[in-house]
Amino acid sequence: MPVTSEAAATWTGSLTEGSGTVAFSSSHLGTFPIDWKARSEGSDTTTTPEELIAAAHASCFSMALSHALAENGTPPERVDTSASVTFKPGVGITGSHLNVNATVPGLSPEKFQELADGAKTGCPVSQALAGIDITLEATLA
Repeated sequence: MPVTSEAAATWTGSLTEGSGTVAFSSSHLGTFPIDWKARSEGSDTTTTPEELIAAAHASCFSMALSHALAENGTPPERVDTSASVTFKPGVGITGSHLNVNATVPGLSPEKFQELADGAKTGCPVSQALAGIDITLEATLA
């Protein structure tokens, strides 16, 4: 059965002068601020569409890798993934870099790399981002 996830954004004003908020249907944390300055210059206090994509990519990849490791007979003790999504004003989203560090008893680094590469390709968010460069650094703890 398909599952539909929802988020909503509200924006007021022009692109460069305006601002807005984004909220997730599953969250009781309220809204998160968004604005062009954060998107084009970076910010530690305001989210961006790219940060939201990074969160989706990191979580999806972690799930895909965990599944691949379990299917291999080597379930992970822990998988830590970060995703860095790059946005270039005037160009758009240009890439996503996944960095994973995992604790997987009884697995060689070579097999881990193979499974991580497969998870990168097979992750539904990676597939949705097929129009950009996706890179991966994978290390065993």
